[in-house]
Amino acid sequence: MLNRQGRPTTPSHDTTVVHKTFTGNKALQQIEPLIFEIGSTDQTGVDIEAPAPHHKKLGKLERKSPIGLPGLSEPETMRHYVRLSQKNYGIDSGLFPLGSCTMKHNPRLNEKMARLPGFSDVHPLQPQSTVQGALELMDTLAHWLVTLTGMDAVAMSPKAGAHGELCGLMAIKAAIIARGEEATRKVVLVPDSAHGTNPATAALIHFEVRSVPVREDGTVDPHVVESLAGPDTAAIMLTNPNTCGLFEKDVVAIAEAIHKAGGYFYADGANFNAIVGKARPGDLGVDAMHINLHKTFSTPHGGGGPGSGPVVLSERLAPFAPVPFIRKTDEGLQLVEDEAEATNHGAHPFGRMTAFHGQMGMYVRALSYMLSHGADGMKQASEDAVLNANYVRACLADLMSLPFGNKPCMHEVLFDDTWLKDTGVSTLDFAKAMIDEGYHPMTMYFPLVVHGAMLIEPTESESRASLDLFIATLRDLAIAAKRGDTERFTGAPYHAPLRRLDETRAARSPVLKWTPPQPILEAAE
Repeated sequence: MLNRQGRPTTPSHDTTVVHKTFTGNKALQQIEPLIFEIGSTDQTGVDIEAPAPHHKKLGKLERKSPIGLPGLSEPETMRHYVRLSQKNYGIDSGLFPLGSCTMKHNPRLNEKMARLPGFSDVHPLQPQSTVQGALELMDTLAHWLVTLTGMDAVAMSPKAGAHGELCGLMAIKAAIIARGEEATRKVVLVPDSAHGTNPATAALIHFEVRSVPVREDGTVDPHVVESLAGPDTAAIMLTNPNTCGLFEKDVVAIAEAIHKAGGYFYADGANFNAIVGKARPGDLGVDAMHINLHKTFSTPHGGGGPGSGPVVLSERLAPFAPVPFIRKTDEGLQLVEDEAEATNHGAHPFGRMTAFHGQMGMYVRALSYMLSHGADGMKQASEDAVLNANYVRACLADLMSLPFGNKPCMHEVLFDDTWLKDTGVSTLDFAKAMIDEGYHPMTMYFPLVVHGAMLIEPTESESRASLDLFIATLRDLAIAAKRGDTERFTGAPYHAPLRRLDETRAARSPVLKWTPPQPILEAAE
């Protein structure tokens, strides 16, 4: 007779009941304390001999107490950081729908190229004769950036988008000074739909910021720009496509209005990913524009090193580009780093933005992306980014409200919170519930021209299957909010390692450092 007594294969009780665990862990989702809480200052994983007697030169900066670093064994250290890493969410984990950020996949080919010793080991203080290959790569990348944008020159040194904005406006200011109009041209026009860094950058270099209201359709009216522009206008800072996910259809008329008034047209290139291969900013009348390589050309988003925000310049502004820049000579490529030398070659640089081109890895990745995709591939990437955003829009328009009507958008789609009225659920609540579903929330409450904004940018990296699951998830959440299932939202996230915090308290009374707990005092007998 066969032995039918085996291991049970079905649950013997209701599996929907949530049981607390002794450790606080939830299966493989483990609670990981701070390193100060699991380590000890009286132990170390490495034995180091005491330093020999020496004369200290720190003066008043000399430490008065022990440094207090915790000691851990190697296994404890590995487990600590591995467990922390498992709590990360990035583009390699899943869809990252942050609007106005372009969180696209970074091809591993680009990473492989950036790790080639000839590029990864290069040093900014090497003799130029030993880095001709690196200079050629920078020159080639510069060529394609100028070609793709229809501009005349490019400043490669800025290290980020906001840094690029500063570079572009400083070039504009230098041009105004060269014209002898620095005393009068002090106003920069900034639409209400612009990136928040735009007015901040203008104010930083002592321009006066004048707001430009947007039309009911979310775009800028060229007639309003014309009425606001005058002899005091230095420039306009326009994002196109704008932060509402819409293309500024009157961009040429806006450029003409600014140029007629004697000003310059600065375009925020944060959303260039939507129009690469489809429209060239130079053809639209743009004088200066920064390009976020981490958005459009798939370099990493921060995370431990310089970023890159090259600035392309029109013929009007090209002479004022900062040093250093590359010049072709009979002996090879030369990195012109001295302002006086640049002047000898007919340039009038406003100065320099940074000490070194420390972002060589970004250059390698960006050029690898360009060369591997080709002109047709980059054009298709833009088309796919726009297609994916419109697919999300079309699939959610019946449940979620569109502030400017159900019409085609560019690479990102913008919803407001009108559809959440009387549900007891806010934009923040909805975003927190997305965390429970395994998604990073979309961009919230931006742009400011839309109440309760939800800005979604799927990028061209996502497949149809990925988008369908994302859309189905948002639809399920939207239906739950409308039928009154508020508990699912107001307490979310329920399944994250940590629950929702009191954001007001966190903002007003932040805990910025760890302090050791006070010893428990024994009661006197």
